[in-house]
Amino acid sequence: MYMNNSISVSNTYDARADVVLFNGDCIDLLKNVPSSSVDLVITSPPYNIGKKYEAKTSLEAYLKNIKPVISEIHRVLASTGSICWQVGNYINKGEVFPLDIYYYDIFKSFDLKLRNRIIWRFGHGLHCSKRFSGRYEVILWFTKSDDYIFNLDLVRVPAKYPGKRHFKGEKKGQPSGNPLGKNPSDIWDVVTQDWEDGVWDIPNVKANHPEKTEHPCQFPVELVQRCVLALTDADGIVLDPYCGVGSTIIAALQHNRKAIAAEQDSTYVDMTRDRLQKFAHGKLPLRPLGKPIHKPTKNDSVAQIPLEWK
Repeated sequence: MYMNNSISVSNTYDARADVVLFNGDCIDLLKNVPSSSVDLVITSPPYNIGKKYEAKTSLEAYLKNIKPVISEIHRVLASTGSICWQVGNYINKGEVFPLDIYYYDIFKSFDLKLRNRIIWRFGHGLHCSKRFSGRYEVILWFTKSDDYIFNLDLVRVPAKYPGKRHFKGEKKGQPSGNPLGKNPSDIWDVVTQDWEDGVWDIPNVKANHPEKTEHPCQFPVELVQRCVLALTDADGIVLDPYCGVGSTIIAALQHNRKAIAAEQDSTYVDMTRDRLQKFAHGKLPLRPLGKPIHKPTKNDSVAQIPLEWK
């Protein structure tokens, strides 16, 4: 275990460390994590789409290979704990296979309970020519029991009509909402406009995103923060078995939680260590939670219709 400014980081499982960052197969790390010790598992597993960090196989083989990982996750998850499993689609010869549907039966085989199918909407991505361009992914939120941590008040968003009042009954004339705001719903938007339409419209990490690294499918820290706040208490433990460049770790540390993470690619592990060092010194570029998404103005050249099209 070593100290990164005020953050203690261990390369192997160590309950004393603020961060466990394991370079290797997550199953090897998970086997050393005590049962019922993790409060939240949040991750974006490989999608089986042939990125450099995954070997593309058949959909059946992909799901079969990942089931032992889910089994270990179920074992280490506390009875009050949650799993947030963020996935997109597997594409084969132009046909779309929604991974959240295929994963559902696997999670139910461990008697996990689905609380929400959360839609994460983003504005940018690959443009398709033979189908509509995909602009959302899904977070499956499962709990291990009916007695689970859910801190709704920590993630309420401003109500569109805070002045609404009860129009009948014992509370007639009294405010009908909650002074802390409204429930953010299961379609997420963590920016200003989102407070009105209830969509998790968090920018994905593309070229001009302040958090961008070399990772091709980077998890935005902003997406993790609401899950950490809502589904864990202070000093809770957050686990990411496919941590990429450490966005889950950063979000956990931001809110005084501990993090356990695994990543097979040593390049991404090195990037995570670098990001942790910058975070510890207050120098890590991060997109502020709730920052409005840029909207082009008439003066932006890229917002103008090219002369060739006129």
